[in-house]
Formats: sequence, C-alpha cells, structure tokens
Amino acid sequence: MRAPSIGRLTATTVARPDLPITILQFGAGNFLRAFVDWMVSRANEDGVTRDGIAVVQVTDRPSRALDQLADQDGLFHVYLEGIRDRQPVKEVDLVTSVRAVLSAHRDVEEYERLVVSPDLKVVVSNTTEAGIEYVHGDDLAARPPRSFPAKVTALLHRRFAHFGGSPDAGLSFLCCELIEDNGSTLREYVLRHAAENGLGAAFEDWVRTACRFYDTLVDRIVPGFPQEEIGQVQAEIGFADELVVKAEHFYVWAIAGDPRIREDLPLDQAGLNVLFMEDIRPFRAKKVRILNGSHTAMSAVGLHMGCGTVRDAFADPQVEAYITRMVAQEVLPTIPGDRSDLEAFAQQILERFYNPFLQHALTDISLNALSKWTTRNLPVVLDRWAESAEAPLTILSLAALLVLYSGHSGNPDFQPRDDEREVEFLRTTFDRRDVPAWVRGAVGRLLLPGPVDAAVLARLSAETARAVELIFERGMAGALGEYLA
Repeated sequence: MRAPSIGRLTATTVARPDLPITILQFGAGNFLRAFVDWMVSRANEDGVTRDGIAVVQVTDRPSRALDQLADQDGLFHVYLEGIRDRQPVKEVDLVTSVRAVLSAHRDVEEYERLVVSPDLKVVVSNTTEAGIEYVHGDDLAARPPRSFPAKVTALLHRRFAHFGGSPDAGLSFLCCELIEDNGSTLREYVLRHAAENGLGAAFEDWVRTACRFYDTLVDRIVPGFPQEEIGQVQAEIGFADELVVKAEHFYVWAIAGDPRIREDLPLDQAGLNVLFMEDIRPFRAKKVRILNGSHTAMSAVGLHMGCGTVRDAFADPQVEAYITRMVAQEVLPTIPGDRSDLEAFAQQILERFYNPFLQHALTDISLNALSKWTTRNLPVVLDRWAESAEAPLTILSLAALLVLYSGHSGNPDFQPRDDEREVEFLRTTFDRRDVPAWVRGAVGRLLLPGPVDAAVLARLSAETARAVELIFERGMAGALGEYLA
C-alpha cells in the first residue's frame, strides 16, 4: 500500500528532460527498467546522450505494469542495494529516460509511426528466452505478427520501404534475452522470415548490411517490486511510486559486434559498466566459470554446512575460503587474459556474495546441478589437467554434490531438483561399502552424451571417490579443513 501523505509520481510532479525517442524497447519488465532504462537515464543526466525510450509491450495480454508505467508518464525509481568494498550501500535513482509507453497490439498506429521515425536508431529487447523463436508461417501482414522475430521482420520491412532502402535507416539491435548468440539468432530468424515471405533480395541485403544485431550478455540481480516494504520505500523516496524496482548495485553489460554501437549508444562514456568487444564468447566463458561455477560449487558445499543462502555461505569462514581459493588457484588460471584484469573481475563477482540485501537460496541454485556442474565446472578440471595441474577444490564440489544426491548426506532435508532418472540412479546404486564403483557409475553418466575418454573417466572417478570417502568419514567441515590446510 502507499505511504500516507505523499504525492503521485508523474510528469506534473517532477521535471523530466525533453528527449527525442531514439530507442525502441520491447519489454516493460523489472529487468529492462532497472538495467537499460536506468543506464540511459544516467547517461542523459551526465550529458553524454540525449536518448528517449519508447517502451512497447510485445504480447496482447493485459499488463498492469504497462498501464502503471503510462499512468506515471514513464517515470519510476530504481532502488539499488548492494556491496561496495564489503560495506552495504543504498542508492535511489529517478529514471527519466522513458518517453512513451504503448502496446504493439492496442496502439498500432502509434507503434507504426515510431517504427519509421528518422530519430530511431536502437532497438532493445527482453522477451524472455522463449521470445526469440522461429514460428513457421507467422503472418507478417498481421498488425502485429505473433512472434517477436516476425514483429522485427515486419518492422524492418516497413522501415526499408519508407526510407527507400537507405543504408542510413538501418537499426542496431541489442537483445537482452538470456540465450547464447541472442542477436545473431534474431538476425537469422529475421532473414528466414524474409525469405519465407518473399520480401526480396534487396530487403535481405539491407538487413545484412544496414542493420546490426549484437550478441550481448547482461548481469544484474533484480528482485523487483519491494512488496513487503513498499510503504517504507515510498516514504523514503517521497513519492507514491507504484513501479519502484529494487536491484543489486552490481551490473555489467557486454556487447559484441560492429563498433557502430559505440556511436549509437556510448554508455561507457558516462562511466557505466558497459563493455564493447568483438566476440562475446571469451567474456561469456569467463563469467560462466567464475560466477556460475562458483554458485554451483557453493551450493553443493554450503548445503552440507547448513547454509541456506549465498550470504549464509559467505558468512561461513570455511566456505568463503573454499570458494575464494578455488577461483584464484583453479579457475582463473584456465581463463585467457591479463591476470590482474581477471583478478579484478573475480573480485567484483565475489563481492556480490556478501550482499546482505539479497536472499539467494542455495536450494534454488542447486536446480539441475548435475548438468550445471558438467557445463560450468568440469571444463576447469579438464583444462587444469591439460596443463599438468590439479583441480582438487573443484573436484571436491562434485563429491559434495554426489553425496547430497545419494540421500545419505548430513542434510536429510535436501531434495534434489534434477533429472529424475539421474537422481534415482544415484540413490538406488549407492553402496557405502564400495564408493569407488558408485562414483565411477555416476561420473560415467555425467560425461555422457559426449565421447567418454577412458583416462578422464578413471582419473575423475578416483579423485572424486577419495573426496566422497573423506566427506563421509569427517563431514564436510572436516573435508574442507583438510583441503584448505
């Protein structure tokens, strides 16, 4: 509920800059508002950019958030809570970059006018992982088409026709969907729709040469609307903001592709943590190994230690030392790049784990942990071995995970949320009298469906089995004590 005696947040109660709409944003959710809209607002305030955003709802479902955003004239606050130098910090920003709010289905004429605006230069999207899908036979003549890639195809074809195929009318696409090669995939689907609908070779060539589709990686935890404490938050900011969104202080936006985007959206010049690069893959690998790999290892070990959240885990001196040392000694040496830069990046990542404002449950992180370990942590082990080095701390996380899944750990309340066949296999084949055989069977299944190297299978099984035995004999605290000695 609203805090008493405070006014509504609208363009009549606060000043906002007069900005041209240069960015079309598909999606009105918490993440884009606390990420892209917040960054653009910051850059505008610093005088680096003069970009206004039109927020467009992609689906035809009623949206309370979209209606509220329109009622507040696109204005809202981002309430940042996080850690800086291991100290909690709070910051509240009024976001003033959103200039228009509309539905592609209800506000068809306004939407179509925006599509051909000469001011438009960037399209941003977050339509969820399922949003970038190819729907065969999608009707491009519909107003609008059903799927997001078909909407983009129709948008671009309208713009192509309006500007007579001028290369200057091309747009830059920044996809925030959490799929690999998000921009490249959207481009592929747009070209498939163009070919399927016979839009012509000239249009396809214009899409390839005049438009730019960027692969991106986004990172910021956005808990969203602070329902439990909204009265307190509204009193603090001084407005009855019905769309205030909470987010962590940390963020990064990695953007790969044509350098033109640095002209279209020079957010880095405002001191924002936006990284431009030629290829997203090295950055993605770095992030997956350091952040996601740490999460997977932490959940496996922390759940043995009675920790409920990431914050609990990093409040435990043994778990904190374990993760910190694993990253420094085993993970970072497997990542190409300047060591000091990698250490600084890792420090940024690990500092997030101290955030007292975020309750990130280890049981949630442990979802599908077997496949996650294979994707995030196994490559570290294999790369270390390829360099004739060891990875005992990373292997300890696999041992901790297998013991949890065995049903015989010191945490009887833990229930795996994973492939039921794998969970059943680990529980029904567990034999405390022959741990090596049990581990070998488990590791063999982990390494599938790819080709299984006999030497890798034997070594990983043997080293994991030794760690499993130690956990059963001395408990996780005792095992950590030995591995960290």
